[in-house]
Amino acid sequence: MKQGWHIGVVIPARNEENHIVEVLEGLPEIVDVAVVVNDGSTDGTADKVTDATASCEVILLHGHGDGVGASIDRGHKHLLGLFTAPFISVVMAGDGQMNPNDMEALIQPLLDGNADHVKGNRELHADGFNEMPQHRQRASRILTWFTTLAAGQPISDPQCGFTATTSDVLETWDWNRSWAGYGYPNFWLINLSKQGYRIREVPVESIYRTEESGIKPSRFFLSVGWMMAVEHHRRNLAWLRPKNLTPHTLFALMSYVLGWSAILPFLSNDLEVELISRGFPQVVLCLSFWAIAHLFDRAATRVHRELRLNATT
Repeated sequence: MKQGWHIGVVIPARNEENHIVEVLEGLPEIVDVAVVVNDGSTDGTADKVTDATASCEVILLHGHGDGVGASIDRGHKHLLGLFTAPFISVVMAGDGQMNPNDMEALIQPLLDGNADHVKGNRELHADGFNEMPQHRQRASRILTWFTTLAAGQPISDPQCGFTATTSDVLETWDWNRSWAGYGYPNFWLINLSKQGYRIREVPVESIYRTEESGIKPSRFFLSVGWMMAVEHHRRNLAWLRPKNLTPHTLFALMSYVLGWSAILPFLSNDLEVELISRGFPQVVLCLSFWAIAHLFDRAATRVHRELRLNATT
């Protein structure tokens, strides 16, 4: 517990017998409960959890290989039934790639009332991405760009799963809609933005050894890319409801439609025809309109965040 808040840690783990004891025994004393979600491990992960000597209570839950996102959801929901508000749910991986000494800095913006969800940012740390393989660094920067577009606000290192979330967010979260796999952080960031929650980032250490990722790049980018495109449109369309409507959302929609009009052969408008006649390429027009749409989208995101904050204070 810290400053009157209970602290719970959710640890998704699949075949992590080599690291899970180190993770549990390294948790700081402010942690009240650690919930390890054993996601269908075929090694000795469950036995290692039972044998670990942690400074907090350890609860072992069992999944069925549903994916890291489903495991984290299961842990969050268990803490909802265990604690009364206010509490914080921290997510740490079971592979030992997150430094538990970073946890206090991670949760501090929540304790101070300056955020609703805090995520780690490995790139901001003094050691940067450290030993992270170059291809994963490149992938992270690509996903940063797409997640920023989809969330309507600047997001860095979106795949960092070291996060802390207030009980207020968990109590209002739609658990019937979630993302079970590796794109879980992106899904949460987009939907947190949609609901007007405040997202903050703090530097955290990146720890890499010789582990190999189980992510298949082509499959990952196809599935997560499609999910982000869908969630982006769901977020924007939700803001067109009368109660959510602002001038920024209308201008964003208009610019977005103009972008499609400029690139699709069966759509046209007088503005597009005039600009093309003046020598502007269609692709340039399309990208320009979409860039303008994104700027209005960012403004709309800020407005909705401010409206939610005003409504809760």
